[in-house]
Amino acid sequence: MAETKYGKYIIREPLEKGTAAPSMHICAEDGCAGAKFPNFPAECQLLYMTEPRTMIPEAHAHDVDEIFFLFGSNPKNLFEFDAEIEMYFGEEGEKHIINTSSIVYVPKGLIHCPVIIKKVNKPFMWMHVLFSPKYTVSVGDISLHPAHSSREHYSPEEAAKLRKGGTP
Repeated sequence: MAETKYGKYIIREPLEKGTAAPSMHICAEDGCAGAKFPNFPAECQLLYMTEPRTMIPEAHAHDVDEIFFLFGSNPKNLFEFDAEIEMYFGEEGEKHIINTSSIVYVPKGLIHCPVIIKKVNKPFMWMHVLFSPKYTVSVGDISLHPAHSSREHYSPEEAAKLRKGGTP
């Protein structure tokens, strides 16, 4: 298909293999879909969660704000949420249980994590937005963050299986 004047701004299927789940991901890091835009402003990821797991094992902080969106995967009712997530905040590790569709704001500098998905009775969506073109930490070890261990993309055949609701 010929490129149109504004078609370059549509990124189709920015799918990445992740340690947590298949995801749609965009940022300005090399190998990421947003890297082709010189001023891409944020790092964003959307995951479809189907099973318990530790998402982010190590406490860390960022020099920018971050937002987590957690919501049910039923498009007719985003509030249909049947999962339980433990999130920890501050140096003291204050524990919070997320068991409803929620938005979590993490101000810059706030130490947060681990994030532990304890129960998934119904799949849910997890989206995070970091207000920086690249994922960086100001406190903690970025190499311990599982989402940034690789920048591996699905093959066209694997992407076709995902579109049909299967596993690649």
